[in-house]
Amino acid sequence: MIPRYSRPEMVMIWEPQTRFRIWFEIEAHAASAMADLGQIPQAAADVIWTKGAAATFDVARIDEIEAVTKHDVIAFLTHLAEFVGPEARFIHQGMTSSDVLDTCLSIQLVRAADLLILDIDRVLAALKTRALEHKHTPTIGRSHGIHAEPTTFGIKLAYAYAEFCRARTRMLTARQEVATCAISGAVGTFANIDPRIEEHVAAKMGLAPEPVSTQVIPRDRHAMFFATLGVVASSVERLAIEIRHLQRTEVLEAEEYFSPGQKGSSAMPHKRNPVLTENLTGLARMVRAFAFPAMENVALWHERDISHSSVERMIGPDATITLDFALNRLAGVVEKLVVYPDTMKKNLDRLGGLHNSQRVLLALTQAGCSREDAYALVQRNAMKTWESGADFLAELKADSDVIARVSASALDAMFDLGYHLKHVDTIFDRVFGSAKC
Repeated sequence: MIPRYSRPEMVMIWEPQTRFRIWFEIEAHAASAMADLGQIPQAAADVIWTKGAAATFDVARIDEIEAVTKHDVIAFLTHLAEFVGPEARFIHQGMTSSDVLDTCLSIQLVRAADLLILDIDRVLAALKTRALEHKHTPTIGRSHGIHAEPTTFGIKLAYAYAEFCRARTRMLTARQEVATCAISGAVGTFANIDPRIEEHVAAKMGLAPEPVSTQVIPRDRHAMFFATLGVVASSVERLAIEIRHLQRTEVLEAEEYFSPGQKGSSAMPHKRNPVLTENLTGLARMVRAFAFPAMENVALWHERDISHSSVERMIGPDATITLDFALNRLAGVVEKLVVYPDTMKKNLDRLGGLHNSQRVLLALTQAGCSREDAYALVQRNAMKTWESGADFLAELKADSDVIARVSASALDAMFDLGYHLKHVDTIFDRVFGSAKC
């Protein structure tokens, strides 16, 4: 992943030195288990741990060996033997490369998931703070981008909070899905390695033994993981697009924080563009794109092939690093979001009360008017307001067909903003009252 969209904690998970350290730990734990079972000398296992743990793996040296062997795990084992010495002959006994590679990938994905869950927690904290702040800030709700009925800005943020609660749950499930270990040897039959070794390594590395690995961990697990990242990214984009729309000049109900010295355009000094949320929209596209090749990786030949390998070398770091960056950027946007309640109220009143049309429609039906006739009565007055800017309430009061069924005082009561917002507390109790997040 390019540095521009990378955070060091997530990058570190995918660095070669980290990968080789995990490889060593897998091999060393396996050696310890073999010693416990009397398959190799305990002294050899001790040497492997002592000398390997003290080693700083030379990535360039491993690359140099791999240039000859054309095999990354053999290159690593050869380099490890340079540190360990003669006892290195007891390393990797009965194991195959996938035992190391797949178990390592599981550990990396688990660590990445842990960071992503923390990222989501930051987003949730920001959303909750701002939602409570604007719980009763009225604004117009829109469907198809057109004024519909009133809501509050807090409710807009509460829906996002509920969505990211679900994202957190999905990430926990995805983490569990990939947290498996395979130390089962060629074609996964344990012919040359005792299943108890796998159990030992799994326990030491915080994983569960893969029930049946066929030499590789089944890739449906990984497909589910990356699909989950794609869904979380879509939630990022949904909120980002909402903010982008609210920042449009004609709306301007909220906008990204514009820092001192920031410039919006190289040509137009007046510009304040929603660059962060536009960036989030693009990053979400990339994370979703990584889900598709992960799904294609599920179908491998027989017990294994390596068509998945090149894909995972890219999508593992790129998807997790990108989403990690996006979630933290989104949290920052929400934390510093500039909100304009006065503009929200101005926009709410812009169409002369048309947002009360459904309430008038229902009153007419309750007064004995058919739904079709009631709809026609309300719509003909609404269109006058829509097209000429007339006052909707005044037009309704001037319509004899309406007044014949609903009194002027009853119409006045229907234009009460509080009517639309009377269940805000109920919604907030549902979202924030259960402490599920």
